[in-house]
Amino acid sequence: MGTPGREMRIPLLEEQEEVVPDRITSVLVLSAFFAVCGSYVFGNAVSYSSPAESGIMDELGLSLAEYSVFGSLLTVGGLLGALCSGKIADLIGRRGAMWVIDVAGIIGWCAIFLSESAWSLDLGRLLLGFGVGLASYVVPVYIAEVTPKNLRGGFVSLCMLVIACGMSMTYIIGTVLNWRILACLGSIPCLLQLVGLFLVPESPRWLAKIGRERDMEAALQRLRGKNADISKETSEIEIYIETLQEVSEYRIFYIFQRKYAQALTVGLGLMVFQQLGGLNAYAFYMSSILERAGASSTAGSITTAIVQLAANIAAVFLMDKFGRRPLLLVSASGACLAGFLIGLSFLLQDYHQSTDVVSALTFIGIVVFTGFFSIGLGGIPWIIMAEVSEKSDFPNKREGIGREPSEFGQLDRLLACGLHIQLFL
Repeated sequence: MGTPGREMRIPLLEEQEEVVPDRITSVLVLSAFFAVCGSYVFGNAVSYSSPAESGIMDELGLSLAEYSVFGSLLTVGGLLGALCSGKIADLIGRRGAMWVIDVAGIIGWCAIFLSESAWSLDLGRLLLGFGVGLASYVVPVYIAEVTPKNLRGGFVSLCMLVIACGMSMTYIIGTVLNWRILACLGSIPCLLQLVGLFLVPESPRWLAKIGRERDMEAALQRLRGKNADISKETSEIEIYIETLQEVSEYRIFYIFQRKYAQALTVGLGLMVFQQLGGLNAYAFYMSSILERAGASSTAGSITTAIVQLAANIAAVFLMDKFGRRPLLLVSASGACLAGFLIGLSFLLQDYHQSTDVVSALTFIGIVVFTGFFSIGLGGIPWIIMAEVSEKSDFPNKREGIGREPSEFGQLDRLLACGLHIQLFL
């Protein structure tokens, strides 16, 4: 058995030859589709507070401070969800964890829809945040574990794209619908995933981990196709699980070694900077920012939604063509410029400059920020976190200790998000 003081390498599936099917099966497509419904819930929940702000405050008579608490509770719930995401996914499985997301989401949206006071709004928002924190880990893990090697990258990249779709659709629909109806619509992806997960198999790796070899083989056969040869992949999963057990006694502090310092600094540092850039403040309160600058919140929301969706689609194609680092530099530079424009607009407002100039700068700044942020900083830090983890030889990357870099990323992101929201308020 290995010891913490010795170099150890886990034979990951990704590092061995695999016999994988050339075609995409219907079961695989359905599995990915119902899984990314959780990503849509993520985007929907994050962007809900922006179009709903004026309606909720007017109808329920909330003060600005009370509504700020409502918006920020998504982060608190997300932190709780991220803290226990790994344990829940390992205890009841990937599908079971996604059912928890759906139940929390349905109850949360219903609490918001039926709200007559601040406490039920806050409870609903907290439950939504818990589901978001859980989804940020479980959804990409499930997709990665059911997808063959030659398709894995493309399928996992769908998560960020669907989050952007959820945010964009909420911004657009929120300009024409009442906040209660918008909350009601938010429960539809939860219901769809809740029912759809009964039709797709559990993760073969998780089934193998808990000793259900026959179920693992049956699930793998469904995913790869009736006539596909799964013997090679089955044996590799079994070898991988056996190796997991040899290092199961190690804990999170094992990764705090000098040889992992650069990987942790790069990966977690990008997560922090991703959130300190201000995305969540703009996402939660974009309508309020535009209105205070004298700009149209409706036009701003629709334009931002279109730009955000287009930028995320472009990122999928540009990421492998130009590389992570150049795209990050362009993204960070553009987001920095946009933030400067927004800050300058409110500085000019303090000096009683032209309202047209202030509103134009704010409008342009938010749209430019959203576009540049989405094309790089929005998704690339998550990819780099996974890549530096593998290149730096973190033990047991997908399970056990190896889950820590990923969970650190979630906690880092959510803590930074909470800090930035408090600074914004």
